[in-house]
Amino acid sequence: MSARASSGSRNTERLAARRRARRRRALVVLVILILVLIGAALYGLRQSAVRVSHIAVFGADPSLATYATDAMQGFYFGIIPRDSIFFLPEGQIRSDILAANSDIAAVSIFRSSLNSISINVDMRTGVARWCGTAPTPNVPASCYLFDPNGVIYAPFASTTETLNPFMLYAPLAGSTTQPLGATIADAADLPSTFDFARQLATLGSAVTAVDIHDGQVDDYLASGTRISYVLGDEQNAYTALVSAQTDFSLTDGSVEYVDLRFDGKVYLKKKE
Repeated sequence: MSARASSGSRNTERLAARRRARRRRALVVLVILILVLIGAALYGLRQSAVRVSHIAVFGADPSLATYATDAMQGFYFGIIPRDSIFFLPEGQIRSDILAANSDIAAVSIFRSSLNSISINVDMRTGVARWCGTAPTPNVPASCYLFDPNGVIYAPFASTTETLNPFMLYAPLAGSTTQPLGATIADAADLPSTFDFARQLATLGSAVTAVDIHDGQVDDYLASGTRISYVLGDEQNAYTALVSAQTDFSLTDGSVEYVDLRFDGKVYLKKKE
């Protein structure tokens, strides 16, 4: 009886050993297969057919392609090429372009094929020129361009065209004193403020400067007249101005200022 038990135990041990050996062989084969697949993938990623060799730029100077070329130099972890179409450093390309070109609003990157990409650039639109927080008499203003979001992005040049010809004086958001990259305070009110300024031109004299301060707006006309109203109350101010226009002229410089800050009231001072 004991001999049969001993023989059965040895058979069980041999069977267990054979199973362990099969598992080890299967594990070795699996590891080898994984290594082969990784090697094949790395070999494939290094082939020119899947590495970016052509960069097209739309909406801006083609030289912006150099930012992508520089960002794609080298390898990730010393193994994966950075110019692989599957592992593009899109975030770095985009941030490098935006950091070096303040007149660019947005950058989009698309894969055109297995070895080419397209960079689409949206340029900022110059709405008008910001010339400081307040007009300074007899002192030439240093002006900057700002976009529809009120972001100041570039110095203004005399050859630069903007959507609105007048100058804007307004405080900046936050505590910054550096104009470039800053945002104009009350930027959300600028569209209606500028609509009002353009409407004034239809009454005989164009606006040359808009000054926003302390919750009010001062529009300076080419004729020399100043028109003041409460920021955000453009519609009521324009209605009041039109209703009273038969009593004065905005075209001949005879009026020093028109005050529309009080609801339903029009106060003016004529030049002596």
